Amino acid sequence: MHQIKDYINSNKDRFINELITLLKIPSISADSSYSKDVFNTAHAVKEALENAGCNLVEIHKTAGYPIVYGEKIINADLPTVLVYGHYDVQPPDPLDLWDSPPFQPIIRETALHPEGAIFARGACDDKGQMYMHVKALEFMVKTDQLPCNVKFMIEGEEEIGSDNLGIFVANHKEKLANDIILISDTGMIANDVPSITTGLRGLSYVEVEVTGPNRDLHSGLYGGAVANPINILTKMITSLHDENNRITIPGFYDKVEELSPAERTEMAKAPFDLDTYKKALDIESVYGEKGYSTNERNSIRPTLDVNGIWGGYTGEGAKTVIASKAYAKISMRLVPDQDWKEITELFKIHFESIAPTGVKVKVIPHHGGQAYVTPIDTVGYTAASKAYETTFGKKPIPQRGGGSIPIVALFEQELESKTILMGFGLDSDAIHSPNEHFGVWNYLKGIETIPYFYQYFTEMSTS
Repeated sequence: MHQIKDYINSNKDRFINELITLLKIPSISADSSYSKDVFNTAHAVKEALENAGCNLVEIHKTAGYPIVYGEKIINADLPTVLVYGHYDVQPPDPLDLWDSPPFQPIIRETALHPEGAIFARGACDDKGQMYMHVKALEFMVKTDQLPCNVKFMIEGEEEIGSDNLGIFVANHKEKLANDIILISDTGMIANDVPSITTGLRGLSYVEVEVTGPNRDLHSGLYGGAVANPINILTKMITSLHDENNRITIPGFYDKVEELSPAERTEMAKAPFDLDTYKKALDIESVYGEKGYSTNERNSIRPTLDVNGIWGGYTGEGAKTVIASKAYAKISMRLVPDQDWKEITELFKIHFESIAPTGVKVKVIPHHGGQAYVTPIDTVGYTAASKAYETTFGKKPIPQRGGGSIPIVALFEQELESKTILMGFGLDSDAIHSPNEHFGVWNYLKGIETIPYFYQYFTEMSTS
């Protein structure tokens, strides 16, 4: 890839400013009050793909938010890379924990990002990482170095479960036909320790509702005489883990893949400093399933976490009330062979069974997806590894990620394509949290590395 560093250096400020402009749009798919902004972001992505060199860009309507499709076809006989990303973002709450407004991007230096990081919701997940691919295409087209065909599929509902993506994929298999799928919605171990994500956990997301009396009650007149839904809910949630922090749902572990001691030994070779990890999170000790390391707990083991819990009076001052209802949102991260629909049903049956008399329980399934593991002996992985080695000067480490991208398994099922996960963020980038950010160095390094993947994948596929 001739002159790639010169091209990036010459256009660095423009690349950053374009991303900042995109980050200013609050494309929060979970909140319907931001619907107009989500649609506006889709049009902004369309324009960016056109400017980068796609010879066809379309906005496809769905029952929800649109999918932006773009392509640059140079020769039907050459391989085709399909790039997937998303332009929607998580809600920024709680706003008071942000050091700067979430949709007013600002660049600040940090210990891990001395060259500066862009602080904004969506900076890393996924606008920044998606936009690396747009700028990588621009470089290859403008310098006449695009070695193969490229297609883009950028959606606006990833953060709410990609409900309409499966329909789109099933109805457009020919349009989306490809030889490899490329996604940057993951991270790497460190800026000086590149890595490629080779596995993702699945996801089951549910909401629970516990109802007691038919109205809120005075806690003095009724306290101790009727079931308090908040008290009951917290007891039920507590019972979902045992003393070893194993999940107590019957059948939950029946299909969990147990890695061999040799595989766990290989995983343990990845650089990890427990003291640094604790210091970064300001915690005294780690916590999790007995018998597993921190890196194993957040990658190869399933989990159950409460993501939100509410009920009763939470305003200023006091209100002595027993709430009629209590609620919680719960996510379960799953490992290979655990079917998310089966786990959701097991949760529902168990949670309803442990409810005491005096309350009614409702379990509302939301979204989910299967776990995914990609082999490291494929042309796609080899090309990605070689690309990182070219720009980072060292071979990347394969590692399993703790997050979920449910549509990856869908792609393999519907399009019969393998996915390569080339992430350039860091675990410390606070995705889904206040003060989300993405290092300027990481952003530009992604733009530099991605074109080499195209080059090596094409060379290896056509040799």
